[in-house]
Amino acid sequence: MTTIKDSVHDYIEVTGVARELLDTPPVQRLRRITQLGTVVLVYPSANHTRFEHSLGVYHLADRALAGLGIEGQQAERVRAAALLHDIGHAPYSHNVEELLYRRTGKYHDDVADLIGTGAVASVLSDHGLNPDRVADLVAGRGELGQLVSGELDVDRMDYLVRDAHHTGVPYGTIDHSRLVRELRFVDGELVLDEGNVQTAESLLVARALMNPTVYQHHVARIAKAMLRRGAERLIEAGEAAASELRRMDDYELRVALRECDRTAPYARRLDERDLFKRAVWAEMDAVPGEIREADHETVREMERSVASEAGVDPETVVLDVPEPPEMTESTSRVLVNGEVRRLGEQSTLVQALRTTQRDQWRLGVYAPAKTSERVGDAAIRALGLDLEGALVRDVRPGVNATLEDFE
Repeated sequence: MTTIKDSVHDYIEVTGVARELLDTPPVQRLRRITQLGTVVLVYPSANHTRFEHSLGVYHLADRALAGLGIEGQQAERVRAAALLHDIGHAPYSHNVEELLYRRTGKYHDDVADLIGTGAVASVLSDHGLNPDRVADLVAGRGELGQLVSGELDVDRMDYLVRDAHHTGVPYGTIDHSRLVRELRFVDGELVLDEGNVQTAESLLVARALMNPTVYQHHVARIAKAMLRRGAERLIEAGEAAASELRRMDDYELRVALRECDRTAPYARRLDERDLFKRAVWAEMDAVPGEIREADHETVREMERSVASEAGVDPETVVLDVPEPPEMTESTSRVLVNGEVRRLGEQSTLVQALRTTQRDQWRLGVYAPAKTSERVGDAAIRALGLDLEGALVRDVRPGVNATLEDFE
């Protein structure tokens, strides 16, 4: 057994298959993958890693298994899946995931190739565990897969608390101990036991508050868009295949960006926090539906159109179109008077939070400070935006955060 001091859960005891998996290269690589990516440019203490998070998920999974009375090989498979659930992450976690999915067809939870070969496969086999069955749990398949990836998974419980702790933002604080303790299986579905509607709602509220404050903070989104643009250009320049970039860590990607002539300007800006500024920041109702639903190539064409209208280099215009708002937690199941109900059917809070998410949605157009006003005017014309006061321009000089950056 190994005991590890954790900033969130205090002492974590790692035993069995998880103890041996800890020192495998795919798990150790997670020490070099930051949990929140570019959010560190907003909250300097948000430099925790996927390795810490994976330990936390393992710990909560272990406690959930104990509460559910699940033991033996079944429990060991879940513990292994919990520790391994993030080994498929690319550099900077989710920041370049969509780019790599378009080119490889794999998301971060597609880990069968990583689990099925090498040191991880050897450890699993030594403990009598089938790597394919562990990979299925990581992907959320099967009854026990719900613990690792589902509406009430321990992954979400750990990252909300951990991200709140390391950013210093209190909104992600949830009663994760109660959540884990109250989990039950009813007819193969993972549910929260009687009297826990408010406990389930706490997950919704935490996500709704953390989203604009941390995960979708405009500075983090701008930096993410620049990192994504740089990674895309790196692949196009032939300096790295998408499959190779997927297995890099944060440091390797930053070095690769610096060493490629086409991507060096993005690397310098990210290194020095000389980020693009908001040229347009538009609410959902101001944006035509065809733009909100545009695919990647159409977005690139729109960027070129805006750049042409503004008379600037297309490489200096970034159009950031977020995914439609979603609320996975609203499908969580809770027991109410002995009946399993979806939280969205039981809680009057869900609809209000859905409206809040829609209100928080923003389309962004980003450009260097010296051209952002011109690019903003061009974007309004080229994209047919009907802002009616929804526009926010950010043309402040300099690169350092001010209080205004956190508004």
